[in-house]
Amino acid sequence: MSPIQIGIIGCLILFALLLTSMPVAFAMIAAGIAGFAMIVSPHAAFSMVVTDLFETFSSYGLTVIPLFVMMGQIALHAGISKRLFRTTYVWAGHLKGGLAMATVAACAGFGAICGSGPATAATMASVALPEMKRYGYSDSLASGTVAAGGSLGMLIPPSVVFIVYALMTEQSIGSLFLAGIVPGLMIAVLFSISIYIRCTRNSSLGPACEKHSWKERFRSLNGVIETVILFVVVMGGMFLGLFTPIEAAAIGTLGSFIIAFVKKEMNFHKLKQIILETVRTSTMVFFIVAGATVFGRFLAVSRIPFTLANFFISLPLPGWSILALIILFFLVAGCFIDALALVLLTIPIFYPVILELGFDPVWFGVIVVVITQMGVITPPVGVNVYVVSGIERDIPLPVIFKGAMPYLLMLIISAVILIIFPQISLFLPGILK
Repeated sequence: MSPIQIGIIGCLILFALLLTSMPVAFAMIAAGIAGFAMIVSPHAAFSMVVTDLFETFSSYGLTVIPLFVMMGQIALHAGISKRLFRTTYVWAGHLKGGLAMATVAACAGFGAICGSGPATAATMASVALPEMKRYGYSDSLASGTVAAGGSLGMLIPPSVVFIVYALMTEQSIGSLFLAGIVPGLMIAVLFSISIYIRCTRNSSLGPACEKHSWKERFRSLNGVIETVILFVVVMGGMFLGLFTPIEAAAIGTLGSFIIAFVKKEMNFHKLKQIILETVRTSTMVFFIVAGATVFGRFLAVSRIPFTLANFFISLPLPGWSILALIILFFLVAGCFIDALALVLLTIPIFYPVILELGFDPVWFGVIVVVITQMGVITPPVGVNVYVVSGIERDIPLPVIFKGAMPYLLMLIISAVILIIFPQISLFLPGILK
């Protein structure tokens, strides 16, 4: 068999392993070792996997991931998410669907210090869902809002997906972070517009709550001060060149520790939970990165990425048509594969095509994240939906998926806007160039 034929078989084996519910990282490692052994040799395959695993877990560049994960965990246990939700509730709760809009705003704020979509969804499920249920919000609207709002943690910096994309494509982490700010805020606004329209048409979905005075509203802004300070110090210092992304993550972690101690929200039990969750999440990400590296080396020797790139480039189609095909692939594959794993698997294949077609790699990174946001709320994988279901077990999965579908439409509209007007994501990185 030719290397390309072995490569195709290896991809089929990978998808077969994923269908058996094998963890993504181990499925990629197993398929990568088997394919590499068939093309090169078993000895070379095992040497390669040992080297890749060691290099991944000893990579200085990946240090930024556990630091940002820890910053988000500390923020969660320090009660920052609760104070964010309280502030947004005081300002928007009196509107129809106001609590759902407040949840979206709180998700955007918490995403700015978390970096993970599922973590943001899990946090807001425990904070916002009980409040929405208490005020008579429909289960569908409440749970769907949390699942979709949690996806904002993937786009608003610091984003783990952006970090991995930057390391894979050798792009600036700071530029990608900047590029995600405006699109993230735009999607949050579109989510809120969708909520308002639906609740205006059917007020039983999300009834209005009590209206607070302006004095109470301004007083509630104390709940966002710590988030703003963390975001400005971490992102501002990094964008101004005062420190590197890794140093920014370390400073953010220290800052969130200081906030937790000042608020008297830190104790030994919480510290233990923070460390355990940070290790668990970081290890999962590192193994996925290592697995994708192993599988990527197999794809490289099979020459599938280069063959596909040449095929796409040779098509008698304009560049935007080829881009549309790539986006369609991401949209379909995102329904079945974890967002981070999908990025790691496909970027080595499609990134050369994007460069050859002349598209901006930073802009493409934003488009990829927005498309993979759709995958976390669509069946059958829909990881954010499963996260919400795991926390609020009395709401059936179909109800959560149904509640998330209107937000899928908003994400599609956002992707179209960003494709037509790429400067929405590029003007902030352009300012600092």
